[in-house]
Amino acid sequence: MLDPHLQQALVRVEARFAEIDRLLAEPEVARDPAKLRDLSRERARIVRTVEVSGEHRRLTQTIADDREAIASGDAELAELAQAELPELEARATVLAGELRKLLLPRDPDDDKNVIVEVRGGVGGEEAALFAADLYRMYSRFAESRGWKQEVLSLTEADAGGLKEIIFSLEGEGVYREMKFESGVHRVQRVPATEASGRIHTSAATVAVLPEVEDVDVEVREEDLRVDVYRSGGRGGQGVNTTDSAVRITHLPSGLVVTCQDERSQIKNRARAMKVLRARLYDAKLAEAQAKYAAQRRSQVSTGDRSAKIRTYNFPQSRVTDHRINVTLHSLSDFMEGDLGEMVEALLMAETTERLEAMAAEGR
Repeated sequence: MLDPHLQQALVRVEARFAEIDRLLAEPEVARDPAKLRDLSRERARIVRTVEVSGEHRRLTQTIADDREAIASGDAELAELAQAELPELEARATVLAGELRKLLLPRDPDDDKNVIVEVRGGVGGEEAALFAADLYRMYSRFAESRGWKQEVLSLTEADAGGLKEIIFSLEGEGVYREMKFESGVHRVQRVPATEASGRIHTSAATVAVLPEVEDVDVEVREEDLRVDVYRSGGRGGQGVNTTDSAVRITHLPSGLVVTCQDERSQIKNRARAMKVLRARLYDAKLAEAQAKYAAQRRSQVSTGDRSAKIRTYNFPQSRVTDHRINVTLHSLSDFMEGDLGEMVEALLMAETTERLEAMAAEGR
């Protein structure tokens, strides 16, 4: 038997599912690609909840019928009902648990595309090389998921590697799977430049920002200072000999975003504004998560973006996520983009955490 809160939530979900099916059958929706896409995505998100709810309802009725048969006085019927009742009750418990997970409020950002910023941290040249390795890892992971990638800004280190790279990922459920990557990533390995074979420890930082539209965060033109200048570094003569680079300063927050990879000043400004909006939205998100963490100890959702979240130990071929204390002994595969097992463990930890919070609040 489901508690009243879950039953009420299921009624709302099933009513919405029926409404979506009705809307999808309307000609005007079929003529609106954006609305058709949004409704189709919403239907795909809740269809499993409706299916499990239907199975749980049928199972509950069968259990009630069996109990009635046991109490009927018909010995043969009661024996048959008694034999199947334990299996039915066990299945009903499993389904009820799945419904609790399915009915957890979704992170509203889960379906958003992301902007990822990777920077070399402590460790000099080795940190820059590790930043490049992380970018390659995420790029391979994105390829395995079928996500679209685009580099927005790139600054190479003198001795190889990357001082900084900013890139976007677009696709289904990108933020849901990438949001746990924000934080400090520590690497332990022997650098190529180390003659004595001594293991060094260095780090790179990763920030995963949900990509937002103008309606998600307001950026007033009068709050911006826009500077244009001549690009430097890599690029053809069109990049390096025109004032195409753009630096945007958001005066209220002090955030500064630069972009110089495109020949067009207009394109560089558009890219810079995309990154600026994402950073402003992320600042609000981090503040909200910090308040949440102050109220309740949080395993994976924390406002502290400077926390060390993961260690990559090359000599022992292991990667450890410190938030959930999970270690995988397949570092080479992990660095090739095989992040699925770790992502699933983090999602499970988040779900467990939220279920425990719901139980504590009596919902």
